[in-house]
Amino acid sequence: MSDDLTDLDRARLRWRARRGLLENDLIITRFLDLHEAQLSEVDVRALTQLFDMGDNELLDVLLGRSDVSGIYDTPDIRRLVEQMKAL
Repeated sequence: MSDDLTDLDRARLRWRARRGLLENDLIITRFLDLHEAQLSEVDVRALTQLFDMGDNELLDVLLGRSDVSGIYDTPDIRRLVEQMKAL
């Protein structure tokens, strides 16, 4: 994460990433394990918004069965979802 983000911010992001579906947990945890150190504040805000999505809807997006839509259809969220899907 950027220097402006604290260990508490990092822990909060990991906590928000915990999902009700194991498949989501695995995809998101793998993404954070690989990219957490490089995430910007913009990325963290986008991820936080993405984590508001329902578990089944999020899984469909992460597996490419549907696209982000509505309030989740932002360039930052789309970019992060594509990174997660590429893992």
